[in-house]
Amino acid sequence: MDLIKPLSKSDLIIITIKNQLFIYFKMCDIMAEERAQWNSRWGFILAMVGSAVGLGNIWRFPNVLYANGGGSFMIPYIVAIFLLGVSFILVEYALGYRFKASISKILYSIKPKFEPIAWLILAIIFLILTYYIVVVGWDLIYLVLSFTKGWGANPDVFFSSNVLQASDSIAGIFTFVPMVLISVLVLWATIWVITQSDLNSGIEKVSKIVIPLLFIIVVVIVAFSLTLPGASIGYTQIYTPDWSALLNFNVWLAAFGQIVFSLSLGMAIALTYASYLPEGFALADNALLVAFTNSGFEVFNAFGVFSILGFMTFTTGIPFNDLVTEGTGLAFVVFPQVFNQMGAVSYIIGPLFFFSILFAGLTSAIALVEPIASSLTEKFNIKRKRAATLVCLVGLIISLIFTTQAGSMILGVFDLFLNNYALLFTIVLECIIFGWIYKFDNLIETLNQNSHFKVGRIWKFVIRFALPIVIFILWIQGIVNTLFSGDSATYSIMFILLISLIIVPVILAKMPAKNEKYYEVLDEL
Repeated sequence: MDLIKPLSKSDLIIITIKNQLFIYFKMCDIMAEERAQWNSRWGFILAMVGSAVGLGNIWRFPNVLYANGGGSFMIPYIVAIFLLGVSFILVEYALGYRFKASISKILYSIKPKFEPIAWLILAIIFLILTYYIVVVGWDLIYLVLSFTKGWGANPDVFFSSNVLQASDSIAGIFTFVPMVLISVLVLWATIWVITQSDLNSGIEKVSKIVIPLLFIIVVVIVAFSLTLPGASIGYTQIYTPDWSALLNFNVWLAAFGQIVFSLSLGMAIALTYASYLPEGFALADNALLVAFTNSGFEVFNAFGVFSILGFMTFTTGIPFNDLVTEGTGLAFVVFPQVFNQMGAVSYIIGPLFFFSILFAGLTSAIALVEPIASSLTEKFNIKRKRAATLVCLVGLIISLIFTTQAGSMILGVFDLFLNNYALLFTIVLECIIFGWIYKFDNLIETLNQNSHFKVGRIWKFVIRFALPIVIFILWIQGIVNTLFSGDSATYSIMFILLISLIIVPVILAKMPAKNEKYYEVLDEL
């Protein structure tokens, strides 16, 4: 009796097919594990600039500049660029480039107990994204309106009553605002389409097109604004210093706060983008380039904004300081008022202005998706496209809250809590982890490998001491201000956010990884 039965021809064919399929799927797994790379240095730089240049550059900076000493503010501002901006970007660059991994895997690799901190950072930027896209949606509405000056003779009333249909009552959360809802749906769909392409066909290609267009539009706006009657009333504010402001501690804090918001620090964007870089990249040199391109953009843009506001003062007699406001008031109230005074040329300048905000906001929103999708992909072993789809879908659902009549009120609380408290808190945590617990000299070695600009003890001192102290002071200042200005609705929303930011990161950290390699240590500590 034969113990081994000879294989038939059909059995051999089946075994051969199974072996071929096994090899094919194994190769697919290997290819999936290979991290995407930027096609070019400029693709990376433009993507980084796009992530940094956002709404804060266009409408926040002019107000901060004017309110904190005008020209003299540039001194603490430049100090803040080096001390805070470049220093923290270098940390994120070095980590992403060295580990070639997502922030969740990096923090797990440094110490498993740190993984919830990574998911906390990602939860914060995700929530920021959900309302940030709504503000960009408001701009999309105004872009359409700008072709006909559809905001009418009273832009202030039009914005609050027609666009936002704002209600101070939380009951307004049950009533959607159609215009805002449609614009948010369009923007989320746009982001989803872009993120469904690979790194170079999506983010890099969009950045290469949109960022140069953004810069061209801003150059045209600034060049035109300087020719307006009364422009000098505005732009002279930039180089008219109030030297006494340099002795005001709050002015220095304002400079550091602007750099945090302007360069999107602590959001893991630079870390994620740097993880896609090929070997041999000059990290430190390019960190300087990105930081100063971003800051140069917002200073240059301020000349245009101030010149246009100077024109408004000249033609209407409204004092200049009454026009310089922060955020939505400047973009959606003051500027429409200015365009009403300009005549026919405003039908060109108006759309260009709102196009610039749209491009800046869209590139920043796309950048916020990437760190979240990267960590979800790496831990749960799902395709990047599916991870991006999940982020967009859940993000859209949360964004619907801000498309209601109570949306603008809730949005203000989200922005206050997430930017002034949560984000600053995580930056301090990152300084402690990367400056004290991780072998900091490893980062110095990584940064100095291919760069002409070298870092050393001064940078180490900044990350370990100077930066966390300054950020901690900003954090305390924000808490104190809120304690004296908040109301019951504000405190209730903040409490819900706080609980969410405790529970969700812990759950995501505790969930078992589908990718076994997620638990492998990436670097010797």
